[in-house]
Amino acid sequence: MSTAEERAAALDLVARLKSSYPELPNAPTPDLLDHKRIWAYLKTDHDVGGEPDAPMRYENKQYEIWEHNTYVICEVLAWRGIWLSEERRRIGNVDLGRAMYLGLPYYGRWLLAVARVLAEKQYIGLTELSERMLEVQARYEGGMEEGKTLEAKPKSEGDGSAVKRNTHHIHAVGKGDPQIFAGKAGEARFKVGDPVLVRELPALFYTRTPEYVRGAVGEIAALAYESPAPEDETWDRQDAKPEWFYVVKFDMATLWDDYTGPDNDVLRTEIPERWLVPAT
Repeated sequence: MSTAEERAAALDLVARLKSSYPELPNAPTPDLLDHKRIWAYLKTDHDVGGEPDAPMRYENKQYEIWEHNTYVICEVLAWRGIWLSEERRRIGNVDLGRAMYLGLPYYGRWLLAVARVLAEKQYIGLTELSERMLEVQARYEGGMEEGKTLEAKPKSEGDGSAVKRNTHHIHAVGKGDPQIFAGKAGEARFKVGDPVLVRELPALFYTRTPEYVRGAVGEIAALAYESPAPEDETWDRQDAKPEWFYVVKFDMATLWDDYTGPDNDVLRTEIPERWLVPAT
């Protein structure tokens, strides 16, 4: 049971989360927004490369038990054909809003993705999920003190025969992914040494092509593999056509404004073919 004071304090904390710039009201009218701010609002949350930030202190911290368990749960869901890894990344790492993406622990976002995908795909009802969470909470009332250990208490054993598996899972058995797509993308458009320009495609939702290379010119360093682009694979699209992925090399000085590193410093990243055009 919570008190009125506790509920007021919780709502006050939520109210401090601001979704707009200080100079803008909540839900601003269109005439108050400029193109740059609209772009900033729509930028995918996980694509933070190149954004200014304070240095982080590196700590060689061991994973906690719940983090290990979360990883295992996600792997099991993939083995059972519940989701694809790119689908989990989209649900857990992108479509959250910037406050949650930056505010939750890494595996906390994974765990939230588990609940969201199971509910969205109707493997569990929200009422059932809430009741089970309450049961577990009562089981460990007071925390993990007094020598308590985590203990799973399933109410039933799942039958995987009724699970609709993704086609990747079936085709990749004994071959691997992305090896299953070898030879299916046709002739590669680019070859090693070709100069390419990264297209500035609108990226409203999930993508694995970082913002800081969009609009930049690089050079094909290697042909990596053939696979559906992450933007399509994240939805398990059955009609997604495999395409070539390339390792593209960029001069660091051309990517970052006022770069002060050595002249021969380069960055390499994998980019699908749809994002590339010949550099003129």
